[in-house]
Amino acid sequence: MYAIIETGGKQVRVEVGARIFVEKLDAEVGSTVTLDKVLLVCDKKAKVGTPYVEGANVVAKVEKQGKSKKIRVFTYKNKANERRTLGHRQPYTCLVIESINA
Repeated sequence: MYAIIETGGKQVRVEVGARIFVEKLDAEVGSTVTLDKVLLVCDKKAKVGTPYVEGANVVAKVEKQGKSKKIRVFTYKNKANERRTLGHRQPYTCLVIESINA
């Protein structure tokens, strides 16, 4: 059984026991989160939502909060001696899927 959920503006395919990394959620480490924006649930027969499946949700446990690896952004303007280096670390939340309820 699997489901496709929407979180942080992205769609993620999840199964029970899977670890997923999503955009940062406002939740404590060790707490449970209920994700109710379920687009599709597939067991033996698929249930497709319009846009979401009614009554379906995914329960996940927050494993950790963190930041991804730093990316370097270098900008410059030609012939103007303008150069700038920026760095960015995107925050994320690691979830472990506990159950899919359809």
